[in-house]
Amino acid sequence: MTDEEAGRVRDFVGYGRNPPDPKWPGGAHVAVNFVINYEEGGEQAVPDGDAASETGLTEGSTAGVKGRDLGAESMFEYGSRVGFWRLHRMFTKRKLPCTIFAIARALERNPEACAAMREADWDVAGHGYKWEIHGNMAPEYERKQIRLATESITRTIGTRPAGWYSRYAPSMLTRNLLLDNGYEYDSDTYDDELPYWLKVGARRQLIVPYSIVHNDVRFARQGMSSGDEYFTYIKNAVQCVLEEDPPRMLSFGLHNRIIAHPGRALGLAKLLDWIADQPRVWIARRIDIARHWKKVHP
Repeated sequence: MTDEEAGRVRDFVGYGRNPPDPKWPGGAHVAVNFVINYEEGGEQAVPDGDAASETGLTEGSTAGVKGRDLGAESMFEYGSRVGFWRLHRMFTKRKLPCTIFAIARALERNPEACAAMREADWDVAGHGYKWEIHGNMAPEYERKQIRLATESITRTIGTRPAGWYSRYAPSMLTRNLLLDNGYEYDSDTYDDELPYWLKVGARRQLIVPYSIVHNDVRFARQGMSSGDEYFTYIKNAVQCVLEEDPPRMLSFGLHNRIIAHPGRALGLAKLLDWIADQPRVWIARRIDIARHWKKVHP
């Protein structure tokens, strides 16, 4: 498959010095999307037949446990047992929308969480059937995993996912498979702060870029240690755009097993309160941003 057919032609120019006016609703200058990555129960685990336990994005990921890592397993379980509900309370108490990047098998294992997502009217995007990197997959296996994820999320949530985000890196085939399965947009890039249309062979796809930089993985990887640091860091991102830039979109990724611990979560609560008081910020679900872009910039 060529780069053109895969929608993977590298572009170092983008919108350049004159990006389009997104015309966000209400005259907002910044569109903010909070994403809760719901992965717990979809990770590699010995009880599910895998050779070893997944330790990615856990507090003990440097520990040298061979085979089944019971500590890592329990850290994932914290995310669905406790962390999700803390984040759910924070957003629903403030009546703020957010998006779920969902591992389908994880949702299958927690029907109560699925019900809470439906009740809150959060949009649920596909994030894989299992928490694995699509960039490593053989074509037919990837085709099967995307189909399984789409069917499973449709069952557990009641509506089919409209968007998709792969774990870190997609394959050359991912975008074509998503178009084949009727996805309205994907977020498998980190290259911009506005949505854009991309030619994929004879078709085109709407891209709603994501961010690892503005993501709570900094607690696990880059040495962020407190909720106050998180509050200041993300607040600065919003203020930068408000004061310096043309209108933008900012994505803030959250994980149930990372930021939802109390010593970190209070910083998120403070941030939600601060952002809600900013009249030029539109807090939106990802599907709302995608459909706004399709309407205003078709």
